[in-house]
Amino acid sequence: MSQQLPSTRFRLQLDLHSGVPVYRQVIDQVRGGIASGMLAAGDQLPTVRQLAVDLAINPNTVIRAYRELELGGLLETHQGTGTFISMQKMKQADAERGRQLAQIVADCASRAGAAGFTVDELIEELRGLAVEPARRR
Repeated sequence: MSQQLPSTRFRLQLDLHSGVPVYRQVIDQVRGGIASGMLAAGDQLPTVRQLAVDLAINPNTVIRAYRELELGGLLETHQGTGTFISMQKMKQADAERGRQLAQIVADCASRAGAAGFTVDELIEELRGLAVEPARRR
């Protein structure tokens, strides 16, 4: 039924120099994992304590991120068994989804350009991500 999250498949990583709050990075990475197919409904996330130790952060930060993801319907916490990716789909209005995607694309293209990559190289890498989940399962 549910499976433990293999560390080789999806791993959260923090960028302490990005200016993005740590709890927000956790939220964004879990959402990204779901969107990319690396995290699927029923996958188990690390416990609050384990993730706090792995990332060397305060457990309250993990609790805050998990709580927000749970309120958004992306996570389910089952007392005694753990925290899992919800069976529900991410719900957002189409206009909001479009706005968010446009912002993500603009941010990504801007960061890639600043690092010396072309839009074509970025697109090629994104296409590779779309193929990856199928190979990993």
